[in-house]
Amino acid sequence: MTYVLSIDQGTTSSRAILFDTSLTPVASAQEEFPQIFPQSGWVEHDPDDLWATTAGTCRAAIERAGVDASEIASIGITNQRETSLVWHRDTGKPIYNAIVWQDRRTADTCTALREAGHADMVNDRTGLLLDPYFSATKLKWLLDHVEGARDMARRGELLFGTVDTFLIWKLTGGRVHATDATNAARTMLYDIRKGRWSQTICDLFDIPMSLLPEVKDSAADFGETRPDLFGRAIPIRGVAGDQQAATLGQACFEPGMLKSTYGTGCFALLNTGDVPVKSHNQLLTTIAYQLDGKPTYALEGSIFIAGAVVQWLRDGLKMIRHAADTQPLAEAADPTQSVVMVPAFTGLGAPYWNPECRGAIFGLRRNSGPEELARAALESVGYQTRDLLEAMRADWASDDAAPVLRVDGGMSASDWTMQFLADIIGAPVDRPKVLETTAVGAAWLAGMQVGALPGQDEFARTWALDRQFQPSMPEDTRATKYAAWQRAVQSTLAF
Repeated sequence: MTYVLSIDQGTTSSRAILFDTSLTPVASAQEEFPQIFPQSGWVEHDPDDLWATTAGTCRAAIERAGVDASEIASIGITNQRETSLVWHRDTGKPIYNAIVWQDRRTADTCTALREAGHADMVNDRTGLLLDPYFSATKLKWLLDHVEGARDMARRGELLFGTVDTFLIWKLTGGRVHATDATNAARTMLYDIRKGRWSQTICDLFDIPMSLLPEVKDSAADFGETRPDLFGRAIPIRGVAGDQQAATLGQACFEPGMLKSTYGTGCFALLNTGDVPVKSHNQLLTTIAYQLDGKPTYALEGSIFIAGAVVQWLRDGLKMIRHAADTQPLAEAADPTQSVVMVPAFTGLGAPYWNPECRGAIFGLRRNSGPEELARAALESVGYQTRDLLEAMRADWASDDAAPVLRVDGGMSASDWTMQFLADIIGAPVDRPKVLETTAVGAAWLAGMQVGALPGQDEFARTWALDRQFQPSMPEDTRATKYAAWQRAVQSTLAF
């Protein structure tokens, strides 16, 4: 039997899942790690935590499966995107903590660049907006604020990478400094049309190009692991950012297909084929995946806070003990109350892109309690998704657009949340049998590249539906509730 090991390095935990050749999970391991919040709006990770939990969960999954490393055909990596690290070329030691995609410390830098007239140029080349979300200003901050970093970078002594690049470097013992096109496309340094790092943008941020990794296809040769890590060297043959990996795992290969992943944040991607569609509604133009040197593009809408709002109920308010506790609370909420929560803890993403606003709750009554807050938290995910879909429809009005939304990620396991999502967007929501589509996508890339898994068409035929949620909310109720959400967002933006 041949297996494929999928590494899924996320924002709050690292996971490893071992799949067999039918892409059935055989064994898995997961480990959370601490979040670091040095100041308001700042979010960091200890790079040692990223590496230790990744290596540890891989070993644990292999051990639980009872297989030998020689039976593992290849490794696929999927990762939290935009999170940025810089480390010493010789020692591999990071110069600072990883700055997480949620971090907003460079908001003033982005504002200054917009005011200086650089926004259109950056958007034309990268498909992205000038926002702290992306890696470029994080990298600039590291070079500007870590003592001696800029001089070391100019001497070629430092390397930059998103999390995939850092893990590849560690797994291969420092032999490979590479990324794939989907992760490169999220740095705000990569020209998605020309398929190369942009010298113009690197000059704008004063970033030496010697820092940057080699960019490869999503299915490619990313080297082999150190033999001592897992008992033998294992090829690394697939890499994709988490949302692009989920797009692959959902088999969204045709233009018009749409998926939305609900993890810490929420990310909706609409496949637009070989055409990069420019958004007029503050969505992102990005690379969905790249195979055989050919990029497939997507429109993407990013919500910063989805599952994280449930974490806040658990860890911040101490209102619940487990994420699953939100569903029975929401079901018990007073139907006469209209509590609306805008979870802008680190600003609002698409289509608003306001890094400065913060979370707010509207409509509280004297008898509002945990039930109403839980319902408002879960509903906020549906409202934000509708915001994204409305913008996508305006940007890409095509007869090819799929009328169904494919969903995945942890929150998609909640029937209540998915039913509300279908109700508020007024369209069917399809949940697959395998919710771990991010890990599946990475595994498919790695397995397909070595011939252990089927090609694109056959893989797409294996996608299986668990349940379809049909909208049942009356249209007037849907309109009233969404209008209340829009008023709440406008009030939050104006605060």
